Amino acid sequence: MPLTSPKEMFARAYKEGFAVGAFNVNNMEIIQGIIMAGEEERSPLILQVSAGARKYAGQNYIIKLVEAALEETDLPIVLHLDHGQNFEICKEVIDAGFTSVMIDGSHLPFEENIALTRQVVEYAHDKGVWVEAELGRLAGVEDEVSSEESIYTDPDEAVEFVERTGCDSLAIAIGTSHGAYKFKGEPKLDFERLEKISSMLPGFPLVLHGASSVLPEFVEMCNQYGGDVAGAKGVPEELLRKAASMGICKINIDTDIRLAMTAVIRKYLKENPGVFDPRKYLGAARQAVKDMVQHKIKHVLGSSNKVDG
Repeated sequence: MPLTSPKEMFARAYKEGFAVGAFNVNNMEIIQGIIMAGEEERSPLILQVSAGARKYAGQNYIIKLVEAALEETDLPIVLHLDHGQNFEICKEVIDAGFTSVMIDGSHLPFEENIALTRQVVEYAHDKGVWVEAELGRLAGVEDEVSSEESIYTDPDEAVEFVERTGCDSLAIAIGTSHGAYKFKGEPKLDFERLEKISSMLPGFPLVLHGASSVLPEFVEMCNQYGGDVAGAKGVPEELLRKAASMGICKINIDTDIRLAMTAVIRKYLKENPGVFDPRKYLGAARQAVKDMVQHKIKHVLGSSNKVDG
């Protein structure tokens, strides 16, 4: 099964009120765990690669791992660049076979963000590649993306931005943030803003970054077995499910996978001090990824049974 574009999966997601999960991949076990969950739930998948993943695993290794996965599944799978920092990186991954790229000009002034996004759109569309852009800024730190403050997306600017850039989907800021420490007080999302943007861009796929829920049981497991992840708080899953019914077609999930893997590895090594075979604890970590992704597909994204066959 060849890689696919997000176009059809987003059109169906928008129409039926679900979201497609975009899961960050860094190694073989993560990719296998995600595919296993997708197979069991018959869900479309987006495998996304950050700058940190490209630096850690190497772009070629990740592409080859994804190609291996494609030989063993009939699921529609998108290979997506997460937070492309400039035109050159977007061009490089498009030429390497990615079917979707995100150009992140959210740190730039409005006009510069438009110019950069437009440049990527022109190159990508020539090759049949989907382009996600970002307007507004998420606070927090994840991989090589960081911001001290959050700037919510202005609905009027969003309409102008989409019209002038020709981007295919737009990541918006409505209260989520990167990393494991998303909220100090009560978690909330600006649904009024989301509703306004959706109504002004009818049928246009919107994207939510920084949308891990940082499930308390994995924070507790991590800390119980020697970790120090104090005060971590994510986006409640019921808020994400609501967002998926209001025009959010793609939800990014990274921190929850990292946390599940780390918690399970810590527990395994503590309970099995004599084990030094990496396959044992990485096998447990792979199962943790599968379980986490399956939970997200069923209870957050609503994308179960959206693939025929």
